[in-house]
Amino acid sequence: MDWTDSAAADEARRGNQQAFRVLVERHSHAVFRLAFRMTGNEQDAEDMVQETFLRAYKQLQRFDGRAAFGTWLYRICANCSLDLLRSRQSRREAQPPETGNESVHWLDRVAAREPSPERLTQSSQIADLLQPALKRLSATERAAFILRHYEGCDIEEIARTLGVQANAAKHSVFRAVQKLRRALEPAWGAIR
Repeated sequence: MDWTDSAAADEARRGNQQAFRVLVERHSHAVFRLAFRMTGNEQDAEDMVQETFLRAYKQLQRFDGRAAFGTWLYRICANCSLDLLRSRQSRREAQPPETGNESVHWLDRVAAREPSPERLTQSSQIADLLQPALKRLSATERAAFILRHYEGCDIEEIARTLGVQANAAKHSVFRAVQKLRRALEPAWGAIR
């Protein structure tokens, strides 16, 4: 059956499991992308997708249709991912710093089609700086930046997703861009 998101949500509220399955299939890739970009880890992203849809299913009665269903899911996913990042941060602060290197950067797994050797070198230099720079952003700044620049969400959508005012969302994106710009500045001189 070909439901709109709103119709499928209504059917799922009435207990139609097929309708909820349609919503999962329709939105799981976008939710995974958001979770992956926020957590930087494929396994964590898969866990966040499961957690997002589990919470959505349990809270389906709360979906009132004021926002698009996808925006509502993004908010749940962003909150799940923020919770995970915050819990890890608090655990990291309680433990001594790690000395090992990450074996694979998450950006290295997102490959372009047949990039030139120069492009590979540039991408590698930027990835080496971007990954730690993203991790240094606050969880809210990272979420706002990813929603804006990776997912293409507008400020109003970001505000609804993060549960903040539009000015706060805009400020979070601005702060994230400024911090990343400062972190990536050394790479621009090297690639020019």
